[in-house]
Amino acid sequence: MATANATGPGPARRRHMWRKVHSMALGLLRRRRSRDAHAAPVLPVPLPSGAGAFGCEVVDPMGQPMGGAEVTVTAADSHRVVARGTTDPYGLFVATLPPGEYSMMTVAEGLSPHRANVSITAGTALPPTRVMLESARQLELPTAGTWLFDPPHTAIRFIAKHVGMAHVHGRFTRFDGGIRVAPTMTDSQVSVRIEAASIDTGNRTRDNHLRSADFLDVERYPYIDFVSNRFVYRGGSKWTLHGTLTMHGTSRSVGLDTTYLGTVNGGYEQELRCAALAKAELHREDFTLNWRSMLARGIAVVGPTVQLELDVQAMYRTHDTPTPPE
Repeated sequence: MATANATGPGPARRRHMWRKVHSMALGLLRRRRSRDAHAAPVLPVPLPSGAGAFGCEVVDPMGQPMGGAEVTVTAADSHRVVARGTTDPYGLFVATLPPGEYSMMTVAEGLSPHRANVSITAGTALPPTRVMLESARQLELPTAGTWLFDPPHTAIRFIAKHVGMAHVHGRFTRFDGGIRVAPTMTDSQVSVRIEAASIDTGNRTRDNHLRSADFLDVERYPYIDFVSNRFVYRGGSKWTLHGTLTMHGTSRSVGLDTTYLGTVNGGYEQELRCAALAKAELHREDFTLNWRSMLARGIAVVGPTVQLELDVQAMYRTHDTPTPPE
């Protein structure tokens, strides 16, 4: 009696079966990756009562995740910075905020800044939006002449660390300024005058203390002035504005690291306007009393450094330049 062979398929058949299974697995993996590439990432965020959240995924001009991009979120009504940070290695940034309207600016070295408006609703975590930063182009410099700050669309903000506590965010609400653009940009000049008494940190007791002789001493020194003396080009849209800052009766040399944002026709009567974002770190001891002596006297003070930021829109002055509303 013949006996059936139970050894299974031969080597050639086994190789064929393996290639078929391997091909099917690769196909499934490719289809899954394709679906995942088009799906928005899910970012579960625990929401405090009455808050909302949003996120963004920042990518470079090639569509690759961009870590280290700077993201600044500003309240539309008060121009106050409410969130600031950098994207993680996967290009992600998430913020939890009270309901309201906000402006988000994303900046990275060598790339054009990106602005977007964000609406936050209580109890809602918005799906992350994709922000692609474009390569910085050589922006056309503003026309030679005089440009006047537009206060309703300009903000002068600062951040200081309260000794032993959290950061204090504030702004100055009354100021004026202008830019004299020379035919050679490096010969241009910026001047800003700030009313020191207009300081606003959202706390009346603290603001009165900051206006007192312990800090700004606004009775004796009502103004804070900055006048530039040199523009230095840093490449792309980056400039440094060197000049003199006078505060609390003391003048010091300061450099404003500035990103030029270009020109556009728009605003009240479609007038020509330009925009720039300038930042500097100030050392409070250069302008006020020694903070250690104030601590010894039991006076609660802000820390030794203050981050200053000027978010400027300026209008080109002509015979019919509109007057900004109060």
